[in-house]
Amino acid sequence: MRLYVERMAYGSDAIAHDKDGKTVFVRGAVPGDTVEATLTQDSKTFSRASVESVLEPSPSRVDSPCPYAAICGGCPWSSMSHEAQTEAKRAGVVNALRRIGHFDADRTEELVRTCESPSDPWGYRNKVELAFAQAGARSIIGMHAADEKTVVRVNDCHLLEKRFSKLPKKVSGAVTYLANSHGLTFDRIGIRASRRTGECEVALWTQPGPFPRAQVAKILGDAANLSSVVRVMTKGPKKARKIVGVERLAGHGNWSEVIGEEKMTVSAPSFFQVNTAGAERLVELVVESLGPQEDDEAMDLYSGAGTFTLPLARRSAFVSAVESYGPAVRDLRRNLEQAHIENVDAVGGDAGREFPDADADIIVVDPPRAGLAEDVVAQLSEQSARRIAYVSCDPATLARDLERFERAGSYRVKSVSPVDLFPQTFHVENVTILERV
Repeated sequence: MRLYVERMAYGSDAIAHDKDGKTVFVRGAVPGDTVEATLTQDSKTFSRASVESVLEPSPSRVDSPCPYAAICGGCPWSSMSHEAQTEAKRAGVVNALRRIGHFDADRTEELVRTCESPSDPWGYRNKVELAFAQAGARSIIGMHAADEKTVVRVNDCHLLEKRFSKLPKKVSGAVTYLANSHGLTFDRIGIRASRRTGECEVALWTQPGPFPRAQVAKILGDAANLSSVVRVMTKGPKKARKIVGVERLAGHGNWSEVIGEEKMTVSAPSFFQVNTAGAERLVELVVESLGPQEDDEAMDLYSGAGTFTLPLARRSAFVSAVESYGPAVRDLRRNLEQAHIENVDAVGGDAGREFPDADADIIVVDPPRAGLAEDVVAQLSEQSARRIAYVSCDPATLARDLERFERAGSYRVKSVSPVDLFPQTFHVENVTILERV
């Protein structure tokens, strides 16, 4: 079918309409393209198609510098100019607020700012993950393919900081040898690399069992200049595995990065923003918008290893920080100790159950993709804080939660600032400021 592509969906696909007006999600297209596409799925309400040829390229279409872009799933928007990407991301946030949050169209346009680009569009990541698969008796290690079913071997990754772009090939070669010679299997292999500290860590995610620790450390050490090699052991169903142990195989046993004035140390299982320059901009937006004072009490829910906790603690009288993930709680306490910060109460537990008793003046929440639970929105709405900064990586759950806040009547959305932490992908981070009514 011949299609004119109108806009991007929130995902890898673009949106077009067929001759009957039915929505078609098109894989491999850019807004403004006219394409010849093959139907891959057809239902009563929508269809899916894949581009066979670009008949008339969009002005926003560019040649991706990555030779694996067409087959690797890591950069699905790389055929679109970066300017068009940021425009599409802002439009996606606006659409979510209107459709899911039921915000008025004019107000939404006023609330959502221009999408910021704090980093280079390529070479911005401090972390990549390699996938593991087996083809008969041989192991395959590389990136998840665009079809999300297979694994693609790569020689380098253009998303990883340039100094470390060859690491995936070096690490995958070493791990492939180990897997084939020792019959090892892996859930995944994580690589974290910092241009600022020079540290590079490889984390091998496996299930418990016999493991040639010394051999693994030696082979990986010979393959790349690593500051840390760890093994993260997990148990349980594939989509809900729990960490049962972390072993240091070589080096520090953790990884460090510098954000602004703070040096952060994190363990392999802990979440850390993959875009360091982008994370710095998030901190700036949060601190600037909250305007912490010396006598303020602050609250940081879903604090992780302390990305927002540390800068808030240096500007406020006291911070109550809550984090449910055990490894991140330990990292947070270590980072506070390393920074000689003593005015923080770091609590491990669910944000709803461990909601601080303190009556905060300013609050930051940075929940996972699922957003805030209803009881947490209710508890936050009962606070007397003058402002809340809500950091979100999912426009849909953000829109849902912002509607809940405004329905509760205590806080009103003042601004939504999209920040492009993930160029070449559809993901976007948002910093929303809510003010006490």
